[in-house]
Amino acid sequence: MEMKEKLLDRFLRYVQIDTQSNEESDSCPSTEGQKVLANLLKEELIQIGVSHVEVDDNGYLYAYIPANKCDETPAIGFIAHLDTSPDMSGKNVKPQVHENYDGKPIVLNEKLEIVLDPKDYPHLQYHIGKTIITSDGTTLLGADDKAGIAEIITAIEYLMYNPDITHGPIYIAFTPDEEIGRGVDKFNLDKFPVKFAYTIDGSFEGELAYETFNAASAKIFIQGNNIHPGDAKGKMLNAINLAVEFHSLLPSNQKPEYTTGYEGFYHLLQLNGTVENATLSYIIRDHNKEKFFQKKKFIENAIDFMNKKYPAQPFSLELKDQYYNMREVIEKNFEVVELAKKAMESLNIEPKIIPIRGGTDGARLSFMGIPCPNIFAGGLNFHGKYEYVALETMEKATQVILKIVDLVKNFKN
Repeated sequence: MEMKEKLLDRFLRYVQIDTQSNEESDSCPSTEGQKVLANLLKEELIQIGVSHVEVDDNGYLYAYIPANKCDETPAIGFIAHLDTSPDMSGKNVKPQVHENYDGKPIVLNEKLEIVLDPKDYPHLQYHIGKTIITSDGTTLLGADDKAGIAEIITAIEYLMYNPDITHGPIYIAFTPDEEIGRGVDKFNLDKFPVKFAYTIDGSFEGELAYETFNAASAKIFIQGNNIHPGDAKGKMLNAINLAVEFHSLLPSNQKPEYTTGYEGFYHLLQLNGTVENATLSYIIRDHNKEKFFQKKKFIENAIDFMNKKYPAQPFSLELKDQYYNMREVIEKNFEVVELAKKAMESLNIEPKIIPIRGGTDGARLSFMGIPCPNIFAGGLNFHGKYEYVALETMEKATQVILKIVDLVKNFKN
C-alpha cells in the first residue's frame, strides 16, 4: 500500500502543473511550466537521496544513481517526458480519484454531461475493483507522461531507501517537448552514458513496444486574394476554399479514425484561415518506410497539382521528418526487449508486444546509439478529456522498473 500511496500523491501533484508544450514557440522548453516541473522533480530527487541530479538550461533533467557492489553491470536508463499534449488544455487540471471502480459509467462532469462510459471505452472493464484517476472532463489528465515520471521516481526512491538491494549504475532523464517531436533535440548524451534505456511512456498493462511510426510534419501555406464579395467574380481567390479543396485530395480512408495496427495515416491537426491566408498542419505516419516516403510524395504531388491548377501558385509546403521506426535498431539489440519481457513475466504480467501507433523519445535515441524500447505507464485515452489511469497499473509499472534493474545484473559490460 505504501508504494501505491506514494504514486498517487506524486501523480496528483504533478498533473496540477501545466506543462503543455507549444509548437509555435522556438524556445526550449517551449513552455515555462515544463521547467517548473523539472525543478520540482530535481528537489524531490535530492530529498530522497539522489546526489547527482541537475536541470540544464533547456529544461532537461538528468540524474545518476551509482552502482552499489555491481560495478560490472552495464549502465541502464529510464526516460519520461515532462510535457503534455497541446491537443487539449492541461491548465487547472482537477484530478478525480474513483476508488473500487464498479464497471459503470464514470461521470466526469455532471454539469457538462461528460461521462467516461465503458460502452465507448471497453478497456474500462479490465479495471473493475481498481482505483481509476481521471480529470473533471474539462482538461486532459496528464497521465501521458506524468504517470511515467511518478513511476520512475517511486522506483528510485525504493532503491534509495533499501540500500541492501544491489544494482548497477542507473541514469534517469526527463525530457521537454516530446509531444511536439522535439524531446531529444537538445538531449546531452554525455550525461546519459547507458548501454540501453527504456521510455516509460506506454499505455495498457503489459505493453512492450519496439516499433514506432516513421513520422513527418507538413505545414501548408495558402496565399489567397481577398476582394469585396460584391466585385469578386474572376478576382477573388478564397484561401479557405483552397484549403478545403486540398484536404479533399487526400485518401479519406487514410485518416487516424479509419486506421489501426500497421496502417499509416495523414492527420489534419489544425486549419486556420481567412479569405486572404490559410494554413493546414498535418502529421504523416507509417511504420513501413517505403509507404512513409510515398505518403510524403503524395503531399508534394498534391501541392504541385494545386499550383498548376491555379496560375497564382498559391500553395507552399514545409515538410519535415520527425523520427523513424526504431525497429531497425532494436532488432540488432534484441536483448533489451527480452530483458523487459522477462521482467514482466516474473511479475505475472503478460507482455503485449505491439507496434506503437505514435512515437517516443526512444525512437530518436535508438538512432543516436541508445536502444530504447517503450514500456507501459498505465494511461489510456491519451490527449483528450477521457484520459485515465489505474493506480494499480502504475504500481505494476514501478515494479517492472525495479525488476529490470535487478535482472540487468546478469548482463556484463
